[in-house]
Amino acid sequence: MSRYDGELSVDSVTDWVAMSILSLPRIRYYSKESMAQDFLLKSKPHKVKVIFFSQTGERATPFIRQAAKNYSAYATFAFVLWQEGESSLWWNMLGVESGPAIVFLKETGVKPVVHHGYVNSSLFVDIMEKNKYHVLPQLRSVTSKELGCDPRGFSRAGKDTKIWYCVVLVGRYSKELNEMRETMRRIQETLSNDRDLTAVDQDLPSAPALLALKQKRLTFTWLDGEAQKSYCFFYINSENSYETCGPMRDIIDTAQLFIVRYDRNDTEDVGKQPTSKFSELYNVETDPAAQLVAKYNGSNKIEQIVQWISEIIKDGDSKNLPSFKTRTPELVPEDADSSWSSWSEGTVSPSRGLIHRVKSVLNKVHDYSGDPRVGPFLLLAALISFGSVWFKRSQVAQSSEADHSSQKSNEPERSNQQTREPDQSNQPNAKDATMRKRRTRPRNDLVPPSMTDVDPKDAYQAEFSDSDTG
Repeated sequence: MSRYDGELSVDSVTDWVAMSILSLPRIRYYSKESMAQDFLLKSKPHKVKVIFFSQTGERATPFIRQAAKNYSAYATFAFVLWQEGESSLWWNMLGVESGPAIVFLKETGVKPVVHHGYVNSSLFVDIMEKNKYHVLPQLRSVTSKELGCDPRGFSRAGKDTKIWYCVVLVGRYSKELNEMRETMRRIQETLSNDRDLTAVDQDLPSAPALLALKQKRLTFTWLDGEAQKSYCFFYINSENSYETCGPMRDIIDTAQLFIVRYDRNDTEDVGKQPTSKFSELYNVETDPAAQLVAKYNGSNKIEQIVQWISEIIKDGDSKNLPSFKTRTPELVPEDADSSWSSWSEGTVSPSRGLIHRVKSVLNKVHDYSGDPRVGPFLLLAALISFGSVWFKRSQVAQSSEADHSSQKSNEPERSNQQTREPDQSNQPNAKDATMRKRRTRPRNDLVPPSMTDVDPKDAYQAEFSDSDTG
């Protein structure tokens, strides 16, 4: 049983149920002063930032907290109290007209996605599914299979797709990487037209790439070369790979682009997972899907990059290219040092937690004191205690009586034994002999003798008769 001891209000009880009973996170409120410093700058760059604008200031409902917990690997969440005096600030910064509203902040330079009005559970989940990625998603351990960029997974087009492609931009966080990410977003927007391909469009140089993206056989993504250095070195195997992968060793930061062609063998089950860690380490030698990698060495012009991607896709679909199978390094989890308990850090202080525990113990004692079953249990415990004391005392009394009777029976034997033993009172005792030796031991020569101990040289023993004494 868990008892609530706080204020009896809807907001307080809802917050207590969500955190204590359902183990859901508490989403903090931020002011206009702390929003940029405490939320926007401290949030991890690979996550989408979700901001709720509330008119009432009430805490997040349980379904919003549940969604925040489920999408914690993709987004971070915050609440803001909507005030009319700050409306111009939020309009200029995020494009929010009025509350309630939900804002999705993605990469730098991308317009925020704003949804006005109240949402229910199903609608909010749909909105999160559409906006949980950046416009150019990052290749991470939790997104690789969803994006179709994992040789141990499938294409976004489905499990029946044999050949698919993944265009990866890799580099360290730098100005060059940001410029190339902007270029890749424009390429993706150029190819992401909703119109159907016509006969005229089939002759365009970008037709293969446009068709592959529409069929979900082509994915654009980017990779953090510093955090995923093993994965980066595996694909960027060149002399200048240190300018792209691993920690910075020089002032040069170069962003590189490559495309991976995945070829799935129909006879192999790509989705089959190892049954144990042992089989994963020793039985699985290569990835189920074969890979073929091509690096781009041209300029940063959008038309040239689109043409290069289209040529790769055209050759990969039409020609019988060689396939190579290997073991691709695992992607390092970005949030490996974090746990879900970090949501509650800073929400409840240690002193408040201790006070809550003490109050809960006192409440339990108060509840037990009014329980009618406590009296019979205490009476039974007292009877058992008295019975154990009486049993121990009876055992002590019986043992003392037995000792007394055994002493009486042994007294005649002791008397007979004393008569048989010789009288040793006249025999010398060892202790007495030791004392005598100590008394007769000569004095130490270092101690000066007394004047009465030494006889004078001219002394003699005089003898007196009775007449002389008379």
